Amino acid sequence: MENVIEIDHPVVKRYLTILRDRSTDTAAFRRAMGTIGTVLAYQALTDLPLDECDVETPIKTTKGHKPGAEVFVIPILRAGLSLVDGIISFMPDAKVGHIGVYRDEKTHEPVNYYHNFPGGLKGAYTLVVDPMLATGGTGSHAVKFLKENGADNIRFVSLISAPEGIKRLRDDHPDVPIITAAIDEKLNDDAFIVPGLGDAGDRYFGTL
Repeated sequence: MENVIEIDHPVVKRYLTILRDRSTDTAAFRRAMGTIGTVLAYQALTDLPLDECDVETPIKTTKGHKPGAEVFVIPILRAGLSLVDGIISFMPDAKVGHIGVYRDEKTHEPVNYYHNFPGGLKGAYTLVVDPMLATGGTGSHAVKFLKENGADNIRFVSLISAPEGIKRLRDDHPDVPIITAAIDEKLNDDAFIVPGLGDAGDRYFGTL
């Protein structure tokens, strides 16, 4: 699927199994989310540009590399926070912003209730993070809002994605790659991903 990367790795499949298992406790769920967050960051940043620099080893001066662009991690609150620790453990220099979105009960349209972005979105590698890409409405809204605030190099990072959410995001933002650990079957009548893992935020924060 164009501009969609589904990570196919045996370790990822093992941790996905832990996350899907309804008997997994909060501590194990958090550990698994952290590990997969690191793998997702690795994949999302494979084309991060590098600048060459000199580095002094104990033996001699040699050539090294440092990031050629800033990396911003923007979780969609609150569930997006579950992947942040894993991402910044892989990229400790990344700056972290936040965007909060809720769905209006009458219009069913996404509405911002909070945002806080680092300065300098233009030119940065911006990772929009939400563990579940379900209908795609919230994700599409967040990407649009970031673009309006100057972001011009965005990747959408998701743990599990539904085909409906992928289609919505690709239709609305064909320039935004989607990096995900799994593409599941469909959405059910309550807009939950099937088979999914339930509510990622509740399971991560222990608020079931």
